[in-house]
Amino acid sequence: MEKLVIHGGNRLTGEVEISGAKNAAVAIIPATLLAQDVCRIENIPNISDVICMERILTSMGAVVRYINKHTIEIDTKPVNSYIVPHEMTKKLRASYYLIGALLGRYNRAKVSLPGGCDFGVRPIDLHIKGFELLGATAAVENGMIHAYAEHLTGSAVYMDKVSVGATINVMLAAVKARGLTIIENAAKEPHIVDLANFLNAMGADIRGAGTDVIKIHGVSTLHGCTYSIIPDQIEAGTYMVAAAATHGDVLIKNVIPKHLESISAKLIECGATVTEYDDSVRVQGPRVFRRCNLKTMPHPGFPTDMQPQMSVILTVANGTSLVSEGVWDNRFRYVAQLTRMGANIQVDGKIAVFQGVPELTGTTVRADDLRAGAAMIIAGLIARGTTEIESIIFIDRGYEDYVEKLRDLGADIYRKEIREDGTQPNAAG
Repeated sequence: MEKLVIHGGNRLTGEVEISGAKNAAVAIIPATLLAQDVCRIENIPNISDVICMERILTSMGAVVRYINKHTIEIDTKPVNSYIVPHEMTKKLRASYYLIGALLGRYNRAKVSLPGGCDFGVRPIDLHIKGFELLGATAAVENGMIHAYAEHLTGSAVYMDKVSVGATINVMLAAVKARGLTIIENAAKEPHIVDLANFLNAMGADIRGAGTDVIKIHGVSTLHGCTYSIIPDQIEAGTYMVAAAATHGDVLIKNVIPKHLESISAKLIECGATVTEYDDSVRVQGPRVFRRCNLKTMPHPGFPTDMQPQMSVILTVANGTSLVSEGVWDNRFRYVAQLTRMGANIQVDGKIAVFQGVPELTGTTVRADDLRAGAAMIIAGLIARGTTEIESIIFIDRGYEDYVEKLRDLGADIYRKEIREDGTQPNAAG
């Protein structure tokens, strides 16, 4: 077991390269099941969520081969199972994409309920409704999701609520269904567009991804392809906030600036300078932060996955800021950790009131989930003294080589081994 140790107070300066998008990778990897062929995927992030998904496919018979650190080949021809047990899915929320992919390949799927970060109740009712509209029977029994169809048929699928997961799952199930599927009130996130582009590269016929109406003309077969995943919008945003929070000056490379517009807008509102280039952005932090109000919404609104990180700046901004969470129930769990560092925050349901304080003070905190962990890192970077972050396994799920990248930017951060009983391996006794 490991924890992070951060000595705060260093400005971040220099350049950082952004990895491939986690949320695209964990949808694209299961999508390879639909091809029954060899797919080469480039710009794969080297993170634990991706490794978990690769292991699930391997356990089902797929052959996964690394060409280099960020390029893999997946041969799904040998896959001979439509069952994914709990021990394979308990660490990974995105494992539910295997339902749509297996349903599309075999007309049946039996997948254990997923794990991952806990943001409160996250039902899969919309997923099941979508599968049923395509002609499948779907139900949850003994912790397993069972889905079965004689054959899948295209249909109109209206999403009662904008849902990234349900949109992706219905896309995966519908690409080989007979006829036309129309998904209305679809999610519009960049990784949904990336998945659609990947499926189209395999021979699918998907139009409208990135809008709220996606049309899918079913095809009988798909084939292998070579595809490069988009840069990670949330990783890029995290480094943008870290640069601003430390009053630094960082060039964030290998990004799509349009994907970052809502993040850039809030940083500018807080006083930072953001300069866009073709495939990079430069962030320069202000001397003093201005307050701002923040409301998370589905894309193109401010992403919920950036709310904890951006909120760290609001803890030390002049005045009072309001943060409204429009997506998840339990996104504010990290507030208790920031309060331990001296932040003045009051939470009422899905609204948090941040009263800026002069500084944060280092202490021992934990990563309650992936993005909360990223927020703790940023808080540690700006805090006076030393911050130790526990439960960093969550952070490893979504950020590639983040300790090395931050050290290259001037941060004083390192990993430290700790025993299960909390002691250090080299401690006396």
